Order: sequence, then C-alpha cells, then structure tokens
Amino acid sequence: MASLTPISQSRSCFTKLHLQTPPNRFFNSNSSSIRFRPEITRMPLKASVVVVSATTAEKPKKRYPGESKGFVEEMRFVAMKLHTKDQAKEGEKEVKEPEERPVAKWDPNVDGYLRFLVDSKLVYDTLEGIVDKAAFPSYAEFRNTGLERSEKLAKDLEWFKEQGYTIPEPSSPGVTYSQYLKELSENDPQAFLCHFYNVYFAHSAGGRMIGRKVAEKILNNKELEFYKWDGELSQLLQNVREKLNKVAEGWTREEKNHCLEETEKSFMHSGEILRLILS
Repeated sequence: MASLTPISQSRSCFTKLHLQTPPNRFFNSNSSSIRFRPEITRMPLKASVVVVSATTAEKPKKRYPGESKGFVEEMRFVAMKLHTKDQAKEGEKEVKEPEERPVAKWDPNVDGYLRFLVDSKLVYDTLEGIVDKAAFPSYAEFRNTGLERSEKLAKDLEWFKEQGYTIPEPSSPGVTYSQYLKELSENDPQAFLCHFYNVYFAHSAGGRMIGRKVAEKILNNKELEFYKWDGELSQLLQNVREKLNKVAEGWTREEKNHCLEETEKSFMHSGEILRLILS
C-alpha cells in the first residue's frame, strides 16, 4: 500500500533541489538565463516482502465419495462396494460364501428360513430396544420410524407355528450379533448407527428381493409381514436418511470415518444370519 511521506521529510528532499551556479557547470556567462540542474538523491528501496496467503498454503480438503449429498450417501457408497457384482453394479467383492451367489441359485428350506427369521427378530428386538432406551440422545431420533420389524416378525413366526412348524431358539449368529450391538451402543454411537443404517436399509432393498425369491421356492409365494411396511416405504426411508444426516452433522471427520469403517463388521454379522437360510 502506498505510504504518505511526512512533511518534515519532504522539506529535506526539497533542499536537495537547490540553486547552484558554479561557472564551469551551470552558469553560462554568455547567457542571461540561469539553468537549474536538480541534484537527485536516490532513496534506498525497501526490501520487497512476499506474503503468501495462508489459504494457498493449505492442502486441498479431501472429498469423500457421496459427501456432497450428505453422510448417508457416504455410508451407501461404502456399503455398495461390499456387495458382489451380481448384487450391485458398484460391487467389488468376490463371491466366496453360498449366500453371496445369485438368489436364483439358492436351495433354501423352511427349517433354515425359520432360523433366519428367529435370529433376525432377535437383532431387530435389540436395535429397537436400544433406541427406546437411548443411552445417547441421538438414538431417540430413531424411535417409531416406521421401519421397525419386530412386531412384523412376531406375526410371521406365529403363522409358521399355526402351520405346524416348531419355532427354534435363536442360534449363535443372532445371539452374537445382538450382544455385540448392545455393547457397541453403550460407548460407540457412531459405530452403532452404522449397524442401524445397514440392517434397516439392506432389508428394505436386497432383503425384500430375497424374501420374494425364497417365498417362490418354499412358501407358495406367500408374502410375509416381514416384507410389508405401513406407509410409503420410500418416504419412511427418506425420513430416516434426513435424521441420520442431521445427527452426523455434529460428528468430526474422524468420527464419520470411524462409522464408515464399521460397515464391514455389519456385513459380516448380517451375512452369518443370512447364511442360515441355506443351512
């Protein structure tokens, strides 16, 4: 920025521009005129200072896939990559387990399907009990979302009982997952909500397709209550998306990453329960 020179300094500069008339330099004896030759004193230049803006020195902020649409989109992106190509176009996982094959190639049986439904009910009982208790205030946001499955599964198990089937006790996959969710919910809300999201949203998508295919093969196309919702499912899901995004706004980037890292464990536990259909 330009600086203003104090008056005292400007006067001293003027003294440099004084009249000098040595005969051999400025005064022409043959001329009646007097010429002035200013004696210029060069002022030292101040050293240039280069200021680098702090913003240009900062590293560009890392953008996470789906981040611009909200944290739920980040969760969806990570989850999709844990599918196989047959399950989702974004899938990157190789087929290793029987339940990862296309459902059309499955050979389910009623006993295995009942074990799956019983263990699933235990997991949903656990999830719904946790949000009702709300060890963390954010859990209370997910009460009565319309996605709850416990009561629906209770009706389905009662129907099987009426058909003469014996309802088994929960097995190791369901018991293990239920206990893990309880422990997680007490001290790690980010990880718990990762499981909450994946369990409910997976059932509303791939879970429905599995239910339909299994019903075709062993239940004479009967649609169970487990695959029915009261109200428009797309709107129920959107409501929960908005709640999850709102809760995640209060998380640090590290806490969000921690949540995303829990996705693989969610898939592992759910996969063990799903495998019961083929047992």
